[in-house]
Amino acid sequence: MSGTVLTGSLLAAIPIAILAGLVSFASPCVVPLVPGYLGYVSGMAGADVGAKNRRPRLVLGVLLFIAGFSAVFIVLGVAVSALGAQVQAQIDVISRILGVVVILMGLAFMGAVPFLQNERRMHVSPRAGLAGAPVLGVAFGLGWAPCIGPTLAAVLTLSLTEGSQGRGIILAIAYCLGLGLPFLALAFWIEHSSKVLGWLRKHRLALMRVGGALLIILGVLLVTGLWSNLTGLLQGWIDGFWVSV
Repeated sequence: MSGTVLTGSLLAAIPIAILAGLVSFASPCVVPLVPGYLGYVSGMAGADVGAKNRRPRLVLGVLLFIAGFSAVFIVLGVAVSALGAQVQAQIDVISRILGVVVILMGLAFMGAVPFLQNERRMHVSPRAGLAGAPVLGVAFGLGWAPCIGPTLAAVLTLSLTEGSQGRGIILAIAYCLGLGLPFLALAFWIEHSSKVLGWLRKHRLALMRVGGALLIILGVLLVTGLWSNLTGLLQGWIDGFWVSV
């Protein structure tokens, strides 16, 4: 029964998806705009309440914002994993081909392919109140998909190899968790957010290189078939654990 819920491949993919979300947040096309997004959500939170209660409302607004872009990425994860279920017979070849794509995405994240860092902004008025926060989140998910495409592509590739909508949803949620937690942390500690964002901007080149290198490593694992070997070892460990208990 445990194998239907948690497989070796999924166990390996979840932390990668979370890390991909964190890397997406730290990317140069997202970090500089975080103050603007928090400002927008703060305006929404304060549009219908006094300044006294604005912090709790800001946190709620950020949660709704996260829910908005999570809906976009979860739908993508479901669609890709459903496709994966239809091509399982060829999944080994497809994984190797997509591994090459992930390697190229890693190079792109390092800045080698500038057009993948583009974004399209969609604006929502702060006067919309908290109801506008999830709409802003959807706009973020749609508008920034080309910009965070390298890391998102890696997660969608893992969703495809899982070949299960349920597992695709889990990976999409893990990615959104990695992307959303920094937004939530900054909302809780808004007075320290400028220092954190300043540090991220200062080290943006290093973060891009590390993030790109991680994507390249994942791509190499997929191309060489080592990803399947790794997940097979993890599956054996999981099966052995359940047998022992």
